[in-house]
Parts: sequence; C-alpha cells; structure tokens
Amino acid sequence: MSQDGVFKVLAEFGVVPVITINSPELAIPLADALIEGGLPIAEITFRTPAAAQVIAKLKRERPSLILGAGTILTLENLRLAKECGVEFGVAPGLNPEIVNEARRLNLPFIPGVFTPSEIEKAISLKAKVLKFFPAEAGGGVATLKALSSPYAHTGIKFMPTGGINMENLGGYLSLNTVLVVGGSWIARKEVISAKKWDEIRSNCQKVCEAVAHIRSRK
Repeated sequence: MSQDGVFKVLAEFGVVPVITINSPELAIPLADALIEGGLPIAEITFRTPAAAQVIAKLKRERPSLILGAGTILTLENLRLAKECGVEFGVAPGLNPEIVNEARRLNLPFIPGVFTPSEIEKAISLKAKVLKFFPAEAGGGVATLKALSSPYAHTGIKFMPTGGINMENLGGYLSLNTVLVVGGSWIARKEVISAKKWDEIRSNCQKVCEAVAHIRSRK
C-alpha cells in the first residue's frame, strides 16, 4: 500500500489502537476482537521483546488486519518492522536518520513532535503526518490547535497520542489538522493479558460509533 493509501485508511477509521503485548500466543484472539469490533487496525509497539513475533504472526495469520509498528527508536526496530510486513511505522520522537531510512525502505512513517521547531524539521524531511506526543500531558486539544495553526496551510496532519480516551476523543477529531488519533485505552496491556476479548471488542464498537457521530457534526 502506498503512503497516501495508508494515511487514507488511517483517516477513514479515525482511531488507531496502540497495542503493547507481551505474548505472541495472545496475538490472534486480540486481532479477532479488533476485527469483530469493526476496527481492524493495530499499532504494535516495540516496548516488549515479543513485538516482532506478534507482528509477523498477525501478518501471516490475519492478513486483513492493517498493521503498524510503534515506538520505533532505532534503525534496527525500523528494519525489523519492515521485514515483518507492517504497513506503517510510528515513533514518539523525531530522529532524522530513522525518517530518512523509512523513506528509503518505502515505509509510511509518522515521527513524533512536540514543538514548532520539531514540526518544521519534520516538514523539511518531507514527513506528511506527525505524531503529537504526549497529547494530554502536553496541553491537549488547545495546545495542538495552537501549535498546528501556523502549519495547516502546508497540508501537514497530526496523530495525537497519549492520554486520549472516549471523553476527550471528540475534541481532537474536531480539529481539521488531525488525521487520526492513537489510542491505548482500546486494548490496554493488562486487559490483553487477562484475555478480556469481549471488552476490547466492545471498546472498538464504541470507538467506531463515536467517530461516526463526531464526523456527522463536522
């Protein structure tokens, strides 16, 4: 899938479940809960040793799931994610070396930013979508609105992540500069470990309903 194609799909769903998972054995039931809940997309973070195994397993056994890799901090993470077959990558910060390597690998990549200088650096690196992180701790919707305003005309879009939930989701999605929101609340690691698939499925359904409702008012 092309970069524009990937970002279009992310925008259509409105929310990307951000997943931290410790066991490859839980990958398939997790994927099924996401798919059945109407949100067939997952950003698997490189916060556990199981991340690459989980991604590879999902790619092989649940090819309909749109897969991303998150917390990409090194070139090794990036190359491994690409080898495992992800459609996109995400980082909490802005590392020019990683951004450039993602472009060389033809992997749609979303680097993290928090300041105007970082946004301008990302634009100079030809990034099209930027992760605003940590969203809530950094001032939330008001901060992102003010921060993105001078750059809206460039076409840059944001993926706010960090502290977002069902209560504040609408505020972020109401911003024209927000392409998609990253959400760890949909499938928290402790919920995955407890195998509460019904809860994850229900969370996905609620998110899809909320996104549709929010967009109907724009």
